[in-house]
Amino acid sequence: MAWRRQGRLFDAETMLPHHPQLRSHAANPLAVNLEGDLYRVFFSARNSANRSSVGAVDVDVARRKVERVLSEPVIAHGPEGRFDADGISVGCLHKDATGARYILFMGWQAPNNGHWRGDIGRLRLGDDLSLTPDPAGPYIESDTIDPISLSYPWVHRTVDGYLMWYGSTLTWDEGNGEMLHVLREARSEDGINWRRDGKTLPYFPGIAQAFSRPTVAQDSQGVLQMWYSFRGAPGKTYRIGHAVRRPGGEWGLQHLEGGLDVAHEGWDSEMVEYPFVFDHDGQRLMLYNGNGFGRSGFGLAVWEE
Repeated sequence: MAWRRQGRLFDAETMLPHHPQLRSHAANPLAVNLEGDLYRVFFSARNSANRSSVGAVDVDVARRKVERVLSEPVIAHGPEGRFDADGISVGCLHKDATGARYILFMGWQAPNNGHWRGDIGRLRLGDDLSLTPDPAGPYIESDTIDPISLSYPWVHRTVDGYLMWYGSTLTWDEGNGEMLHVLREARSEDGINWRRDGKTLPYFPGIAQAFSRPTVAQDSQGVLQMWYSFRGAPGKTYRIGHAVRRPGGEWGLQHLEGGLDVAHEGWDSEMVEYPFVFDHDGQRLMLYNGNGFGRSGFGLAVWEE
């Protein structure tokens, strides 16, 4: 099993619109089908102060071609003092029992006198593909189980409710100069009220201790597959890892077996990160970022058994 690269779809250094909130990066791509092979891809772009807002492009995934670049942000980062004042990093698309669609995200705070941190927010995705905060404050915030910082969520529908995997910081320094930021699981019957029990996916200090942006798919046998960004000790850059959970079992991390390593050269030769996996026309596809945490844009890969 392996991902076959299809090349870069969107070059953020040359294709971003000339807008002050969308000066650089196209991180955390998320695809929403418009019709046929056409998808609206939302992403997080930055202004000159490194605060991220949400931009979008329309991509034909069959032709591997950008058809339209939206000239303005779909939604900008929050005002000073709000939990997303320093940025919106796109997470996952979630549909509740009523059919309402939401995009969950990481809201950044970077106080002048403290360490950056995050909480999880929620945006209502309108029929016109507009994005509106819902609620205006954090959707899920730090508590006694996750007291430091939260990041990118992924929500998965089950027969009796919902599962969520999300990032949680356990310490800013695991003793080797790198944070310990793990993936945890939460459950909900209604997609609104979540129960967190502190259950953590495996991690390995020095090898895989800083995780981000899980994306999960399920096959016909009930097997869950997860892809995620991971890195180890300081100086190590992101790679895309792979984990599998069979019915009744626990997650087993396979890292680069079924994941994605850097390319030999080019836009994704230094790092690969922030995967978004989705199925289209009988194929499993992955959008992902490359060098510079999305500064170089995003590309496409195809899953081959």
